[in-house]
Amino acid sequence: MSATGPDVSFDFTGRTVIHTGSAQGIGRATVEHFLSSGARVIAIDLDPTPLGELQSASDGRLILVGGNVSDPSTADRAVAASDGRIDVLINNAGVLRDRVHWKISDEDWTTVLDVHLRGSFNLIRACTPHMRAAGYGRIVNTTSYAGIRGNFGQANYSAAKAGIIGMTKAIAKELASFGVTVNAISPNAHTAMIESIPFERREEIRKDVPMQRFATTTEVVPAIAFLASAEAGYITGTVLPVDGGIAI
Repeated sequence: MSATGPDVSFDFTGRTVIHTGSAQGIGRATVEHFLSSGARVIAIDLDPTPLGELQSASDGRLILVGGNVSDPSTADRAVAASDGRIDVLINNAGVLRDRVHWKISDEDWTTVLDVHLRGSFNLIRACTPHMRAAGYGRIVNTTSYAGIRGNFGQANYSAAKAGIIGMTKAIAKELASFGVTVNAISPNAHTAMIESIPFERREEIRKDVPMQRFATTTEVVPAIAFLASAEAGYITGTVLPVDGGIAI
């Protein structure tokens, strides 16, 4: 185990990765892993300043882009920073506005759908022309078991994550002939977003996990790295659970 997480043997030397939701949790752990594996990373976050120290130590291989992924201009700025080469896209940005459906405001609904679903689509649409032209690309989206089985108090989040699953499968079919794979992970990790859920509800979720715990962020990284690797070239349109069995 290295300081940046599990030792995974996939080599990303010379690859360019665009990564959203990068400043904390799974996102930060994944950014650290790609850097340690030789990649150049363009990291997007509403506030990327927590990555400043990591950027200083990256020998110029970490580029920070501040912005909301629901705004297409954020994707455009990230693509511009890539100088035209984009090998990997990781869509990880997320937000919660948990309430029972009769208390969900229009803003609660729109914010969650915009960040998770629209944001993922914005990045995919901006990146895939370069991937198609190169005949190579790896896209890894982030969904949730909530998108399959629903979650109490998360109608907006569940809808967004279900949308990501459908979008992943549809775009996988559209890009398969171009050498571009599109997959998703479905993690159930202990992150700041999970911490924002009230303790009693969080404990209910944890007890519903057959393994009786949430994943650590570094337990999710190997799944992302695998789907983003050249070795995963014959896997597309799939959702890989990293959830301790909660989706069973």
